[in-house]
Amino acid sequence: MPSDTANPSLPTALPAVAPHPASVDRQLRRLATLPEAPWLHAEVGRRLAEKLQAIRIEPTHWVDWSAWLGAAQGEVQSRYPQARRWVYEPLPDMAERSRQQWQAAHAAPWWKPWHKAQAPVFSQWPVPDAAWPAEGAGLLWANMTLHGALDLPGLFKAWHRMLGVGGFVMCSGLGPDTGRELRALYQAMGWGLPTIDFIDMHDLGDAMAKAGFADPVMDMEHLTLTWPDAETLLAECRTWGGNVAAGRHAGWRTPRWRARMLQALHEHLRRPDGRLGLTLEVVYGHAIKPEPRAAVAAETRVSMDDMRRMVRKAPPRP
Repeated sequence: MPSDTANPSLPTALPAVAPHPASVDRQLRRLATLPEAPWLHAEVGRRLAEKLQAIRIEPTHWVDWSAWLGAAQGEVQSRYPQARRWVYEPLPDMAERSRQQWQAAHAAPWWKPWHKAQAPVFSQWPVPDAAWPAEGAGLLWANMTLHGALDLPGLFKAWHRMLGVGGFVMCSGLGPDTGRELRALYQAMGWGLPTIDFIDMHDLGDAMAKAGFADPVMDMEHLTLTWPDAETLLAECRTWGGNVAAGRHAGWRTPRWRARMLQALHEHLRRPDGRLGLTLEVVYGHAIKPEPRAAVAAETRVSMDDMRRMVRKAPPRP
């Protein structure tokens, strides 16, 4: 999940169901201290990677956006073993985790001369590396990222800049049905908001099109996860993040309130098999960066690179 706390375009008065920038930043710093990436993220990444089998584009460079939390590099690398992976971490804490992960995977054996390779992990744009492809990446992979974006239009524009013409984006995140049982419980108990308002896949498709992507394809599925008790449920949910809604309860909750919440979870989320269950909606997105088109105006300026691409793609004269 990217952090957009420094974005001056964000409104000062946020809707109650919107993510609060400082809370998102705090949760991301906490998640960076986890011993390993969340199981849920790895599972969603596996499902997203299955969709790569139908894509014929073979990228030579790909960007792993928010890679440490995305937890799916192996899935993509097995599909494109010859492609070079670039890691882009919008948060410095996550960048450090990705560097550690990369260095552990590329540690030289003891009998080789000492050489410390530079991890291809960055948190700025343009990428400060001469090896970055001038034409852009062929794939931008962003697993479990969408629901954490504070500025979704800005995020899609950043992805668009990183991709080369003909490159594609694969992304995923949580949809609006996620935690519906929990929201119903909080409403019934008068406890305020337990989650943000997750964006619908149709709105995501519209946002991708406005950012300049072509033929966005959105898909979704519902998952039901179960746990033996409320404590285990809450412990796993904390590995996904926390309540970052701007309209969440202000201040600390008391131990008495926590005990009451645990009891309510046992009563309202219990399934016929005795386990506690939560619904998750997972949204998947795919789109392509198309050939540039010159806007029609009284005066139109086109870069030499874009002009060359349009000339190469122009249909032959009859």
